[in-house]
This record gives sequence, structure tokens and C-alpha cells, in this order.
Amino acid sequence: MKYLILFALFLPLVGFLHAEDTTIIHQRGVANCHTFRIPAITRSVKGTLLAVYDMRYNSAKDLQGHMDIGLSRSTDGGKTWEAPRAIMDMGEYGGLGEDQNGCSDPNILVNQETGEIFVFALWTHGKPGTHQWRGDGSEPGHDIKKTSQFMMVRSNDDGKTWSNSENWTERVKDPEWYLFAPSPGNSITMSDGTLVVPTQGRDEKGLPFSNIMWSSDHGKSWTVSGHARSDTTECAVVELSDGSLMLNMRDNRNRRDKTKTNGRAVSVTRNMGKSWERHISDHGALPEPVCMASLIGHTLPDGRRILFFSNPNSKTKRVNMTIRISLDDGKTWPMDRQVIVDKGRAAYSSLVIIDSKTLGILYESVNNMMVFKRIPFSHFKL
Repeated sequence: MKYLILFALFLPLVGFLHAEDTTIIHQRGVANCHTFRIPAITRSVKGTLLAVYDMRYNSAKDLQGHMDIGLSRSTDGGKTWEAPRAIMDMGEYGGLGEDQNGCSDPNILVNQETGEIFVFALWTHGKPGTHQWRGDGSEPGHDIKKTSQFMMVRSNDDGKTWSNSENWTERVKDPEWYLFAPSPGNSITMSDGTLVVPTQGRDEKGLPFSNIMWSSDHGKSWTVSGHARSDTTECAVVELSDGSLMLNMRDNRNRRDKTKTNGRAVSVTRNMGKSWERHISDHGALPEPVCMASLIGHTLPDGRRILFFSNPNSKTKRVNMTIRISLDDGKTWPMDRQVIVDKGRAAYSSLVIIDSKTLGILYESVNNMMVFKRIPFSHFKL
């Protein structure tokens, strides 16, 4: 009943959505939590949908603050969801309050060969009033009191229970960098079993970059790639038809560029990030107001490889949440095949394949709501 009431409140804002296809996972104040932000979603090997996000208890503000990484599970394709619960909570670590031990920006990975599930996130200890992307909000080195920490929890029972938090900072962060963090959203298992996580950070000068880290031994060891691009941050990775990797990136240059060259930065690597080259769709094919986006790949029953992409389709505002598709490895994104999910204010999003005929999107909508929508493939004229 609670979700039906919330949906009734939400319906006038986006009247073209249908109740049977839409669930509001969170609205401000529910679950003793001011705001849910930063969605990431995936499908387990058993078919369970796993949605993770920031549980921001006191306000909608970024780190530093009282926030945990939360989880909701759905075993019926996203029609109903279990109650939100925290799976990464650093409590009052080091004698500091929970408002100085915030965790944020989750990324979720399913090892398609073993079924193991990883959730990565960033933890900041201390540093009240700072932000990890500015100044000394995160600093060079590995010291917990100076640099934000690269954290992970794992599940081996389809997301029912989770391990204690593991700190991977010394394993993966170059001590000269100011910051190294997972990119919010989902990671992938490549066709050869390689695990790939989209990542981001600030280099030795404090400047932003995007890259990946990968593992060919089911997560026992990890290699961090070279930078795909500078002055970029939140990114999404997908395997293309030829086995190469595409990285689609939020680009800070788009804050100023509102011309025809506004658009997501897109690079491709054929050697797991040792080198990168710009893709033909770079800066121009996928407009953005500077915001996180989602990109996933899927092979249709007839063998066609399809890419799905979602973001606020605007150069200036976080509005018009739109899903677009490409049938040529991202070279083109036909406008006549796109679906507008939400015409109002909408920000971060994460895509998932629910089944052979249905796509799912988890996204931030107006009034701090976390919304999940099911969309039949037929909507994209496939």
C-alpha cells in the first residue's frame, strides 16, 4: 500500500508512466533516510535484481556526511522489492561519529562464472566539510586520515548476506594520486571471464581522470589501467563485438561547451587499458549536462549486439531521462529508437537486462525519489 500511495503522488509529474511498470523504491523520509542517491543495479546469475545506492540519512549532500551503502533485492523482475538495508556501514570508526565515516558512490559487479557479487564504494574518514573531488578532501598516499578509501563487500548467496567491508586502497591506489574510486554504476564480466570495473580518480596533480581496473583470476588480483582521458570522471564500460572495451565518460569540459561538440567522452581500448583511442562517437553523439550515465551491452536472440545508454538528454539541465540504443557498437544512436523515461528533473541512472524481452532502469527522479521502471524491448523497435 505504501508504494501505491507514493506512486499516486508521483504520477502527475510523469503521467506517461504506467503503474504496472514502475516502482518507487524510495522517497524522501522513507526508511528513516532523507535521500537515496547514486543508483547501481545488476542481475545475479540466479536472476535476482540487486539495486545499491547511497543511503544519505540527514541530507542530500555528498560526502562528507552520515551515509551508508544500501541494498534492495527483487526476485520477480523488479515488480516488488525487499526493504532497503545497509550493506556497507563504517559506523563510528576511529572514534569519530557516523557523520565522519560516510560511504558513497557504489558500483556493483557479478562474476558471471562463479556467481560471486562485489559492491565497491568510497569511504571518507574524518575531513568534515570537505569533498573528495576538491582540494584536500582526498590527498595523496594511503593514510585513512588523509585519503578517501577504496572499499568492497561481497556476497556468495545471491545478495542475501554480505561480508565485512574490505579496504582495497593499498592494493589499487597509486600513492601519488589524490583519489582513486569506483565509478558509480555497474561493472562487467567479459566473454572470456575477465572482470572489469570502471574507475575514476584525481592524479598526482589533483586533476580528474577516468580508467578501468580488471582481473583475470576471479578477483584475486587486479590491474589498474592507464588513464583513458583527463578532466573526466564517472564512466561506464562495455564489451564491444570485437572484444574491445568502450569507456563512456562524464566530461567536465561540457560545463562550458554547449555547442555541437558537447557530449560524452568515449574511448576504446584493445589491450585492457594499456592504450586508448577516441571513438567516432566522442563528443557529439550523446549530449550531457555533465552527469553520470549508464551503458550496458546485450546480445539479442538473433545474434545482434545491442548497446543501451541512459542519461539526462540535455546539454544544460538534468532533465529528460532518456534511453537510447545502438546496433553498431556505439557508432550511431538513432533518435527514432530512443525512449523518454522521465520528462522532468532526473539525474543519475543505471540500466539492467531483466530478461530476454525487458530492460530495467533505476534512476533518481524529482523530489529525491529512487524509481525503477521496466521497459519492453519492443519500445525500441527491435
